[in-house]
Amino acid sequence: MEEIIERHVKIMDYHDPEQKVGLIVDEWGTWYDVEPGTNPGFLYQQNTMRDAVVAAINLNIFNKHSDRIIMANIAQVVNVLQAMILTEGMALVKTPTYSVFDMYQSHQGATLVDSVLLQRGDSPEWAGIDMDGVIVPSLSESVSIITGEDGSSQITITLSNASLTESYEIQICLPLGQSFCGSARITTLSGAMNAHNTFEVPDTLCPEVRQENWDGSCVTLTIPSCAVVSVICPVTCEG
Repeated sequence: MEEIIERHVKIMDYHDPEQKVGLIVDEWGTWYDVEPGTNPGFLYQQNTMRDAVVAAINLNIFNKHSDRIIMANIAQVVNVLQAMILTEGMALVKTPTYSVFDMYQSHQGATLVDSVLLQRGDSPEWAGIDMDGVIVPSLSESVSIITGEDGSSQITITLSNASLTESYEIQICLPLGQSFCGSARITTLSGAMNAHNTFEVPDTLCPEVRQENWDGSCVTLTIPSCAVVSVICPVTCEG
């Protein structure tokens, strides 16, 4: 997805340097074999933790290219492909992808913040997973900030970890003159790759929320294996 977007943007930047034309990603999402016993034409498939990580990676990519991407449509919302909701008669179950969309809400209407993941020294090889010669990054991230009418600012940090076995401790550092200043709401969705919610057990995968007091320009956060994490925290800016 990132390669496709970057190639499109490069061409658009050449012909439209003033960025008058927006890019729409339609449609995106996972596509597997249909669930056994269902109509093949309906494209009904189960939604697992794997799909949650896929959703997080893609949403991070879209957010980091939000200067060009003005809309991105997942395929689909209900009962088809990477659905956020599955229904059966009057019953309804939220999928892990639903949880990711919920966790990423605070990016909406905010301003993108440049961010980068850096590996230091001999830390674990989170830089990539070798999938038959294709290097897939273990971690992905995007950051945005929103400032209220009273001048207060709130930062949103979203991260995903595609490794099925390794958790990673990362240090999150703000630019010079900026600091975390208060209660950080940390939401984590994690589980086995094939874990999923069913109508019988609808809460196998549910986000866990905790509050931590963050203070200073750098904080430490652990990202579990096969997980999506979102952080919302107030920040201050000097000068």
